[in-house]
Amino acid sequence: MMGELIVRNLLHRPLRTLIGVLAVAVEVALVVLIVGLTSGLLTETAKRIEGIGADVMLQPPAASVFIGMTGAPMPIKIGDKLAELKYVQSVAPALLQFSSSGGVDVVYGIDSDSFRAVSGGFVFLQGHDMEGPDDLLVDDLAAAAKHIQVGDTFKLLNHDWHVAAIIEHGKGARLFVPLATLQDLVGAPDKASIFWLKCTRPEHTEDVMDEIRHLLPGYTVRPLSSLLSLMTSTNIPGLQTFIDAMIWLAVAIGLLVIFLTMYTTVIERTRDIGVLKSLGAGRAFIVRALLTESAGLCVMGIVAGVGLSYVVRAAFLAGFPTLSILITWPWILRAAGIALAGALLGASYPAWMASRKDAVEALSYD
Repeated sequence: MMGELIVRNLLHRPLRTLIGVLAVAVEVALVVLIVGLTSGLLTETAKRIEGIGADVMLQPPAASVFIGMTGAPMPIKIGDKLAELKYVQSVAPALLQFSSSGGVDVVYGIDSDSFRAVSGGFVFLQGHDMEGPDDLLVDDLAAAAKHIQVGDTFKLLNHDWHVAAIIEHGKGARLFVPLATLQDLVGAPDKASIFWLKCTRPEHTEDVMDEIRHLLPGYTVRPLSSLLSLMTSTNIPGLQTFIDAMIWLAVAIGLLVIFLTMYTTVIERTRDIGVLKSLGAGRAFIVRALLTESAGLCVMGIVAGVGLSYVVRAAFLAGFPTLSILITWPWILRAAGIALAGALLGASYPAWMASRKDAVEALSYD
């Protein structure tokens, strides 16, 4: 009986039901997409850095795990000292620079020979390795996003580069230029932002890190094997606060719409509530009926929200191939739980108000 009553109530005002479903769907999609975008970008960045193939990375003192935030305070000659350490097979310096040409990117200035020794080299899909001082390597995803072809001239850091090759993504950055040229452009001669080290054997990583700490006290030394666990939103100042604020905003939207929907439902059905009470329905029955209706509305919104999340992700990835939006079932379930709790909270007062209506007054309500 209650199930049929709830279905009829939801179908009685289809437009209002649709608006409630859409509000919950937007709430769920906001939570899933915001978390998915931040975690996806961090995870994808960490995997690209790990894809370089190095065992250890050396950064300046107090450097952030997010290597794109590092400048160029280290002398390039440090690389010579690192190469002399026991168990070090090869060392590759890199100069990192932010660019906003057609999007925010981190450009790697590299020495081709040393970078190849550490990483095993690039997979060339088109073109050839850097040969001239103005050559630029672009990974396949960035090339698709920026509509770049081999042989094009691409303006980057107020400099015209010759696109020498399109390479397979997954080797740290998406844009690579010669180290010496980038040093001249940014006014950092003989400087590097980071050093990648390849050990003779992976099990020697800790020994190499201990030697570096003794040689360069205060410098930041990290194994690349633990990078993925360090790339989290909690390690970026303010990011977790932003995520929490957006989640609370989404919850507020869902809660207010559900509250308004259920409140107007109670007002419109005052006579119906009076009829139910005159037939013997108690307060608990009225509260349960309205909360169940709210939960049903929320479940439809959750299903719609999950579908909307995948549709929006597909649209973003089609327009921005370099984006990474990670939708995971744990966060889908969390978003569903948040939406359901908000819906029940939003419906609680209208349900309580309905249960307290006097049957005689409700029947006489016009």
